[in-house]
Amino acid sequence: MKINGIHHIAIICSEYERSKKFYVEVLGFPIIQETFRAERNSYKLDLRVGENTQIELFSFPNPPQRPSTPEACGLRHLAFAVDDIEQTVSYLELQGIEVENIRIDEITDKKFTFFKDPDNLPLEIYES
Repeated sequence: MKINGIHHIAIICSEYERSKKFYVEVLGFPIIQETFRAERNSYKLDLRVGENTQIELFSFPNPPQRPSTPEACGLRHLAFAVDDIEQTVSYLELQGIEVENIRIDEITDKKFTFFKDPDNLPLEIYES
């Protein structure tokens, strides 16, 4: 078996328009396709992340809350690679997004930090 990479990450949001604005307008991910599935009363928004990865943003009526953040069993967080972490942090803060202090990865010596999406999903930026 050979895995070639990550195709997509699926995220379920509680307020579709708010999350769509965050991921498209604030984080700048281009829309590939937006689909409304009437039988589920649900949107599926496909977003381009880099060259080969996508985020699938789903809306469902009344999704359950995440058990805790970020130490619940399951997906811990989603990390995005950036070229300049200080510039990215400044941009996020100008958008009114609270960002943790920049830290250094003790294994790689790379800079990283965390912020949250509109549903408190922990997101990381990691300097390449």
